[in-house]
Amino acid sequence: MLHIGCHLSTTGGFLKMGETALSIGADTFAFFTRNPRGMKAKPVDPDDAAALRALLQERGFAALVAHAPYTMNACAAKPELRELAHTMMADDLKRMEYLPGNFYNFHPGSHVKQGAEQGISYIAELLNDVLTPEQHTTVLLETMAGKGTEVGRSFEEIRAIIDAVSLKDKLGVCLDTCHVWDAGYDIAGDLDGVLDTFDRVIGLDHLRAVHLNDSMNPCGAHKDRHAKIGEGCIGFAALQRVTCHPALCGLPFILETPNDLDGYADEIRRLRGK
Repeated sequence: MLHIGCHLSTTGGFLKMGETALSIGADTFAFFTRNPRGMKAKPVDPDDAAALRALLQERGFAALVAHAPYTMNACAAKPELRELAHTMMADDLKRMEYLPGNFYNFHPGSHVKQGAEQGISYIAELLNDVLTPEQHTTVLLETMAGKGTEVGRSFEEIRAIIDAVSLKDKLGVCLDTCHVWDAGYDIAGDLDGVLDTFDRVIGLDHLRAVHLNDSMNPCGAHKDRHAKIGEGCIGFAALQRVTCHPALCGLPFILETPNDLDGYADEIRRLRGK
């Protein structure tokens, strides 16, 4: 069974997101833990969180994939920005305990000309500081397109972060189809080869979620411009093969395409083959 959803607004609260997901045929979804372009986070309503937990169980949802704000840079050159990233992630993980058993995805960050090795060291340092044996959330490193000084542009860079983190059972990977394509991994022409490489370098046991997006750019462009499913350079058939691949079955797939709810509902319907 394909577990698929999209990013939803938190404006109406937790339960509202679950109800919206059901209305578009989704059985998972993503949401930003706080303002994606800022730092502010709304207080958690425990009753609202409990209502969503009940709905998720009742309707058989797959794991949710919460997303950290884009402003969080764990490997920033300025110490105060790294401290801000630490504060935000530590607080987000406490808030995620209201929805235990789900995922918290983040962009590893940009090393800002310090070099990837230094960036990896800072990211691992943050994770070693905030991850705890008691937490019920798995933190996911997102694969990146490689624009600018992004860390995570290769499977090797993701692996280097994992190797430097102590609590590996609290850490996983979210594979973004647009990002890996833009990074140079040909998932349209050689999906098996890309997944074999992922398995050899990182290990498929670390892969916990997929961001399903088409790309406006050719493979290896390093630009990160998402397109609607079937309207980009990867194509509908290739992305549907991703959702059906035996190595990926059972994972939550999250659409991050430039769509409204009706557009997401249509993409979910088509990808389910309906």
